[in-house]
Amino acid sequence: MPLSLSEVKDRAIRFAQEWQGETREHAEAKAFWGDFFNVFGVNRRRVATFEEPVKKLSGHQGFIDLLWKGTLLVEHKSRGKDLDKAVQQAKDYFPGLKDHELPKYILVSDFARFRLYDLDEGTSFDFGLEELHQHLHLFSFLTGYQKRQYQAEDPANIKAAELMGELHDALLRGGYHGHKLEVLLVRILFCLFAEDTAIFEKDAFREFLEAHTRPDGSDVGAQLAQFFSILDQPPQERQRQLPAHLQQLPYVNGSLFTEFFPFPAFDAGLREQLIRCTYFDWSRISPAIFGSLFQSVTDPVKRRNLGAHYTSEANILKVIQGLFLDELRQELAQAGQNRPRLDALHRRLEQLRFLDPSCGCGNFLVVTYRELRLLEQEILERLFQDRRATGQTVDLALYARVQVDQAYGIEVEEFPARIAEVAMWLMDHQLNLRLSEAFGNLYLRLPLTRTARIVHGNALTTDWETVAPKHQLSYILGNPPFVGAMLMDEQQRQELLNVAGPLKSAGVLDYVAAWYLKAAQYVQGTTIRVALVSTNSITQGEQVSILWNEMLNRYKMHVQFAHRTFKWSNEARGNANVFCVIVGYGEEALPTRRLFDYATPKSEPQELKVKNINPYLVDGPELLVTNRTQPLSNVPPMRFGSMPRDGGNLILTEEEKDEFLLTEPNAAKWIRPYTGAQEFINGYTRYCLWLERIGPSELKSLPQIVKRVEATRVFRAASKASSTQKFASTPTLFCQIAQPNTQYLLIPRVSSERRLYVPIGFLSPETIANDQVLTIADATPFLFGVLTSAMHMAWMRQICGRLKSDYRYSKDIVYNNFPFPASPSAKQVAAVEAAAQQVLAARAQFPEESLATLYDPLTMPPALVRAHQQLDRAVDLCYRPAAFPTELSRLEFLFEQYRQLQAPLLPPPPTPKRPRKSAA
Repeated sequence: MPLSLSEVKDRAIRFAQEWQGETREHAEAKAFWGDFFNVFGVNRRRVATFEEPVKKLSGHQGFIDLLWKGTLLVEHKSRGKDLDKAVQQAKDYFPGLKDHELPKYILVSDFARFRLYDLDEGTSFDFGLEELHQHLHLFSFLTGYQKRQYQAEDPANIKAAELMGELHDALLRGGYHGHKLEVLLVRILFCLFAEDTAIFEKDAFREFLEAHTRPDGSDVGAQLAQFFSILDQPPQERQRQLPAHLQQLPYVNGSLFTEFFPFPAFDAGLREQLIRCTYFDWSRISPAIFGSLFQSVTDPVKRRNLGAHYTSEANILKVIQGLFLDELRQELAQAGQNRPRLDALHRRLEQLRFLDPSCGCGNFLVVTYRELRLLEQEILERLFQDRRATGQTVDLALYARVQVDQAYGIEVEEFPARIAEVAMWLMDHQLNLRLSEAFGNLYLRLPLTRTARIVHGNALTTDWETVAPKHQLSYILGNPPFVGAMLMDEQQRQELLNVAGPLKSAGVLDYVAAWYLKAAQYVQGTTIRVALVSTNSITQGEQVSILWNEMLNRYKMHVQFAHRTFKWSNEARGNANVFCVIVGYGEEALPTRRLFDYATPKSEPQELKVKNINPYLVDGPELLVTNRTQPLSNVPPMRFGSMPRDGGNLILTEEEKDEFLLTEPNAAKWIRPYTGAQEFINGYTRYCLWLERIGPSELKSLPQIVKRVEATRVFRAASKASSTQKFASTPTLFCQIAQPNTQYLLIPRVSSERRLYVPIGFLSPETIANDQVLTIADATPFLFGVLTSAMHMAWMRQICGRLKSDYRYSKDIVYNNFPFPASPSAKQVAAVEAAAQQVLAARAQFPEESLATLYDPLTMPPALVRAHQQLDRAVDLCYRPAAFPTELSRLEFLFEQYRQLQAPLLPPPPTPKRPRKSAA
């Protein structure tokens, strides 16, 4: 069992007193370093060797005074000698060592002075022998009893996962696979972590492998089986004849080592691979991050981009801070040093229970648990702030009450579920060491009698009540799977429909909506709060009215806090480019709610205190924007472009058109420019055969056109869709014809989310618009100005659906519901029209550039930027005199306008019946 800090300090003082004399003889030096290691409770003979032979870079034979492979190299000199030369001599040995044997620390000494170099951090420390007890923290690496700051981008996390990946592959090549391989890797991970963090004696697992297994690896499997079985046995039940290196192992329990299965056959190479893992410093890993990396070691595809998709701690904290952490921290601040209030808060922490119903490797659970433990430690330090002055020893086993079994999780895959359990234990142990350091006495929770309840199962078919009884639960949180409505497989679709029950149009919803609905069903009649991460699709487009009508009206949920759209990313390689929202909700209607807004998806959030948060994550009334067939405002109708359904036979590229006219020159008058979103935005033209008015005789005289018309007929007749088959009888025509006869405004149905403005413009009726665009006939410059303004773009971004992350403009939900200026004055209309003309004029300055280039945020010409800014101001003044400082302020205003416009269309609320008077 590792020593307490006070014991180490006492030993260091005695050691300095005993070695004040000059040390000269070789035997005395061995005794000196033996006692030095003993200060920290480490057996020098077990971990380090004297006079380790090594070839120097020069080729000469050298001898390292003291080497602990992979950890520490010691070079000592006679008293008063130059320690700088000792450091250089120590580094001269490095070329003769294997990579995994290279030390992380160099210690040079003349037996009166010490100089310690931390090679990872690039730091050094000098002090005298009599000061050793004041610098014990520098040597905490000897026992694993150290405090670390864990960084998401720390390459140690990825290096550790790569080591496990190499071990996984070596075992797999040997024919060891499946469940038993996954369990073995989890057990090995625990042992590697344990020997670097004071659960085992320092490097106990490495010594076991190097000293107690055969070099050829033939007995490693059997020896591991025994090693693991001992960890699962209480000391009183162990055989008395066990060798010392097994007898001294702690009792771990926790079911981690209980299951028995055949162990793999090792050879010398596989044994060496496992030993190489022990030379890594596993105390450096962050359980909150490493779990996801560790999961990827069994998947070669994921491992090629190792670290691409774990959830960053910053994003997890966004969830738990809004859900409960900020509130708890505020309570702690208000408690100050008041013991009753601190005790009450401590009891509250002890009672909290949290569930992640899609927990993966436990990232959310681990970070949540860590934050609760850190709050608890702050409470304990305040309660016992006089302990140093009074010399009081605090029994941490009595006062550390927050436990891993306050966490619950559901995970559909077994391997990450088991990783989540172990990650919780690893985090628990790191926090125990942190608490130990603060209070000066070692606190370990062994054997593992409590564990997080991680259920291996499908969250959408599992009764959550069987996992976490809701009368005990406080919070539900997590990051359910991101699968779009069009990308779900049949099983996922059926799971969603089963959860949605009688909800109409549930098939339109994304997979994540099932977690929103199931959580809402689960928390009925409770004070449980929920916070889920999802793609922003559930707060945009047609999904909103479907999902949130159910959430608001059937389940009576209220949005309690929210983060508007931001980029869900991490600091690892290959960032996942997903735009997300966080929605916190529950039955309680809070008087004040927290809304976090982002200037751009990559910006830092700005918190707003608001009275209400609606399903669009706007401070506004609980309104749902539904599809409308006619505009809500007094504006001309918007229509889809014409749809050919021709198998490509009526459409021509520029080259095909030129070639076609070489063989059929008389067809020229029947060929028209043809455009869709891609052509319009990217500045190229296709053509089509527009045969709406062609006569039979003329058609017969154009054999190349007849050939394409026949191909169109055959294509339509062969279609599986009956609606297409019926158009085989009119193969000269597009299936749906909606071409304006006058100049029209063209709006692309899909446009990149990178653009501040969706490029729209006027076209002549000569150009045929296809069904990838929307058109407005006889549109005025004023209408163009409003539609291309920041005001309309804000509405569009919030209300439209998405294709991947691109905007998908909809006439029925975006245009038909948009609150156009109600009654602009003639002066205001003229100002908008003039500004709109300036936008068109600015575009015309660059006739060779496509709209894609002109509206790219990086290449947008300053003249066009200024023209749009002027147009934005002119349109804003049609709504109100005051400026709109943010997009969110525009949306708040527009939702109120929408409410007012829609109100006359809604049925009046039922008149409450008056109670009958009782008979006299």
